[in-house]
Amino acid sequence: QVQLVESGGGLVQAGGSLRLSCAASGRTSSSYAMGWFRQAPGKEREFVAVIRWSGGHTDYADSVKGRFTISRDSAKNTVYLQMDSLKPEDTAGYYCAATMARISLFSPQVYDYWGQGTEVTVSS
Repeated sequence: QVQLVESGGGLVQAGGSLRLSCAASGRTSSSYAMGWFRQAPGKEREFVAVIRWSGGHTDYADSVKGRFTISRDSAKNTVYLQMDSLKPEDTAGYYCAATMARISLFSPQVYDYWGQGTEVTVSS
């Protein structure tokens, strides 16, 4: 089992920044890929970013590319999502997730473990 705990959400004005954290514990492994997803009210959960724990390769949704940065601190078993130039349409619950899958990492269906989420609200 892997436990994931997100933190760092809050209320910010458009153009501002937030940094989300996802602390992993339990049976963590360098084989995992760690993803961030978000879900706005009435919408499906959507992919935001992913990082391979080993090697650090990253991918981003087009909607956040150039504004968000995913990173990891192996010593702390923590993954971060730095969110800059925030827009009102970034408002959502943000969730981190872990998977040992190597493909289809944009799909929430391949993720085995999920955190409880943290809310991000961007005001205009």
